[in-house]
Amino acid sequence: MDSRIEIKTLGIGQYNESMALSQFAFQYRRTEQELEQGKEQFQAEPAARYAAYVDGQFAAQAIVLELETFIGGKRFAMGGLAGVATWPEYRRQGLVAKILIHSLEEMKGKGQTISFLHPFAFAFYRKYGWETYTEHKVYTIKSEQLPPRKPYEGRMERYNGSSSLLNSLYETYASRYNGTLVRTEQWWKNRISKRKPGQTTVFYDNSDTARGYLIYEVKNMQLTVHELVHLTEEARAALWSYIGQHDSMIDTVTMTAPSDDVLPYWLPNPRIKQEIIPYFMARIVDAEAFVAQYAFKAAAGEDQFVIELIDEHAAWNAGRFRLAINASGGASLSRLQQPDRQEKVIQIDIGTLTTILLGYIRPLQLADLNRIHGDAEAINRLQNRIPERTTYLPDFF
Repeated sequence: MDSRIEIKTLGIGQYNESMALSQFAFQYRRTEQELEQGKEQFQAEPAARYAAYVDGQFAAQAIVLELETFIGGKRFAMGGLAGVATWPEYRRQGLVAKILIHSLEEMKGKGQTISFLHPFAFAFYRKYGWETYTEHKVYTIKSEQLPPRKPYEGRMERYNGSSSLLNSLYETYASRYNGTLVRTEQWWKNRISKRKPGQTTVFYDNSDTARGYLIYEVKNMQLTVHELVHLTEEARAALWSYIGQHDSMIDTVTMTAPSDDVLPYWLPNPRIKQEIIPYFMARIVDAEAFVAQYAFKAAAGEDQFVIELIDEHAAWNAGRFRLAINASGGASLSRLQQPDRQEKVIQIDIGTLTTILLGYIRPLQLADLNRIHGDAEAINRLQNRIPERTTYLPDFF
């Protein structure tokens, strides 16, 4: 007899069931007090929670956080997929696949045109259309390798105030990248303060204007930079001089930075330890709606492309479309009801399209990898209309 599988939305009544699975799957343990605090966050945090039930039994779950991300300096509604877990006795029955497909339909309905997730296995989520979109550098710097301390105009001030000042600096900085989060006051309170403990210091220039901040922690002779946000080179140099003031109490500094960070270039000894870590994956949920909001590069005139888009798990994205990009960079993606078989076609899957439009890898590189197929001239023209912008995500969910 076949099992009966249902996908349901979780409410506060299923909180204990959900937490029991999360603690088992992700191997942590919460105290009763922490569980009560978690219940408050469960109710307050904008999210949709889904569970798969097999013959009435709670079997698997996933959360879709209602977030926004910066792309090309604009805010896009984003579904942050998290907490995907299955009880062992129900694994390898396709339950997560059912939840993922259900979540895509729900995200589309809510206007969340893109989705991010942190994968336990990149290959698994790649099957469902998510693709790597960002990586970061991890530096390990010995204290004697730190940038030389230099005099600077302005001042440093330890900060214990509200998140509003930090967030204004963060948004100016984050909007320069693709794939950073738009942080709410609740995000600062529930996520940043817990995941990034320690000291916060703000740099003010000589006009008494805040130009950057540092969130860091010193423990066991190691200084961990959680965030170094700078709006000017003056702020960057001042913040690093401030880090250098800790040299007598630390052996090393560790820091996560965007992939385009050039710290080693201006170190006296650039031979520091650097690691490149693939981090999050992304997936366009609704290609037509996403393209309508996306800002392509301006050009002398209009460009048109026929795109054969492959998406096995979101039928609304699959098929042949005309991508029309006007001179100012506005665009539309419209389904071709009667495709002209004589037109040159660019064939691409949804994950590859995502990584291209976010700027993680350029189209011609992906053509070399056989991830895009079609006319080389058309692929080159498409590349010329896609802005070059680094991807970065200094958050986790």
